[in-house]
Amino acid sequence: MTNQNPTHETALAFRALHIPGRPLVLPNAWDTASARLIEEAGAAAVATTSAGLAWDLGTADGDRLDRDRALGAVARVAAAVRVPVSADIESGYAKDAAGVGDTIRAVLAAGAVGVNIEDALYGGEGDGGEGAGDGGRGPLRPVAEQAERIAAARAAADAAGVPLFINARIDTVLRGAGGVEETLERAAAFLAAGADGIFVPGAVDPGTVKSLVAGVEGPLNVLAGPGAPSVAELAALGVARISTGSSIAQAAHAVVRRAARELLSAGTYDSLTGGLDYVELNTLLGGAR
Repeated sequence: MTNQNPTHETALAFRALHIPGRPLVLPNAWDTASARLIEEAGAAAVATTSAGLAWDLGTADGDRLDRDRALGAVARVAAAVRVPVSADIESGYAKDAAGVGDTIRAVLAAGAVGVNIEDALYGGEGDGGEGAGDGGRGPLRPVAEQAERIAAARAAADAAGVPLFINARIDTVLRGAGGVEETLERAAAFLAAGADGIFVPGAVDPGTVKSLVAGVEGPLNVLAGPGAPSVAELAALGVARISTGSSIAQAAHAVVRRAARELLSAGTYDSLTGGLDYVELNTLLGGAR
């Protein structure tokens, strides 16, 4: 019998978008307006950026945001668009694996059908710093501990009957904590624990990406932005998912700062050139979902 649960069907549709060589391209959103604009531009899905979302809520990135506020924002994004939504949940908004399971149940209730879960450690409870990690354990969670957290996420989604796409983020390259070999070891463990895809931010060198595509037994996600190979080049390397992380939010906030500084110093408005038409934007965001 076919499962008629809309969330189940949406999750299957999102999962099917991860095709090596024909990557899912995700311009990341941080609020309802950015999500609607991304959908209107033709995106097949919307993914949130934890950094952009945290900044929008007045908090620094790096495991500082609490679960309820984060997933409240995810719920608003999911309600604003028709396409599937994947939520960046940092390291799970929980101290232990059981708590990660609770977060996944809340993610599904918010309407998302995918998650990013990272293996980075921060300086301590509530500390978003890029330090050595909690208790001097290093910049990344031990493999077994992170695998347990991913397994808890998988179990919670399976119990809900939703084929949630779990994208295991590995910060070896981003934090200088290992090369291709260490990344592949982590990837194998996380996929065995129930992850569906592997996300390695910082890996944009074509040789590195090619090695990761060859060695990861699942869809590979890379983080792209200025200076990275084009979508076409990454597709040719076999990448299955390309995201922009916080870079669009950073660019948007740069416009705010430039415009404010220009207005308050020179008294001119050149930074505002190229803004979206008021009627067009108001119609898009004021229309029915």
